[in-house]
Amino acid sequence: MEYQIAADSLKDRVILVTGAGDGIGRQAAISYAAHGATVILLGRTVAKLEAVYDDIETLGYSQAAIIPLDLRGATKQHYIDMVETISDQFGRLDGVLHNAGLLGVLSPFDQLGEDTFDDVMHVNVKAQFLMTQAIMPLIKKSEDGRIIFTSSTVGHEGRAFWGAYSMSKFATEGMMEILANEMCNTTVRVNAINPGGTRTGMRAKAFPAEDSGLLKTPKDIMPLYLYLMGPESKDVNGQCIDAQPKS
Repeated sequence: MEYQIAADSLKDRVILVTGAGDGIGRQAAISYAAHGATVILLGRTVAKLEAVYDDIETLGYSQAAIIPLDLRGATKQHYIDMVETISDQFGRLDGVLHNAGLLGVLSPFDQLGEDTFDDVMHVNVKAQFLMTQAIMPLIKKSEDGRIIFTSSTVGHEGRAFWGAYSMSKFATEGMMEILANEMCNTTVRVNAINPGGTRTGMRAKAFPAEDSGLLKTPKDIMPLYLYLMGPESKDVNGQCIDAQPKS
């Protein structure tokens, strides 16, 4: 499907992107800024966030903001404080892209370590649950709010050895559907994206022998990310959409 979005469709919107330091998060932040948004870059590595900040500034887009936060150690209070900072600085929040995620270890089910399970579920599920709870009062005030979760092909159908990551993505899709159903009579739209095989560091870790040159780049899959964040998708809610549909 060809997703159409106006060049200025995100003008004056404030959008939070998690995992914005590299990969899909970095490209989404730049793409959102290119379409007029003020982007808040959240991630754990300040140097990477600063590099994205500089790229956005060099391109002449609206000045971004940086929130350094490691989701693995973040508590409910961290997210409450984060939202207070956003409210004080911008007075609004129109969208969030939950992009940050943890792969963990690919292993047989009976060898999956408890620590790995806890880390993956904390970053991929609990952190997004707590962050979304914290942002709800602010994003409900938006005339056209958007919440986008990130799923995976293994969040549609369980696959051997994908362990905690696959389970976390099933939970993510469930969380998205619950929230979307609750928000159906509001101006907030809640959806998820399965990016598919994309040229990122996480993909390289999962498939070290793969020829990454055959994969789509983060920029290639941005039309869907822009569409679901913009006004054109006002009638789309509770969907998990594949960025690379099977032909």
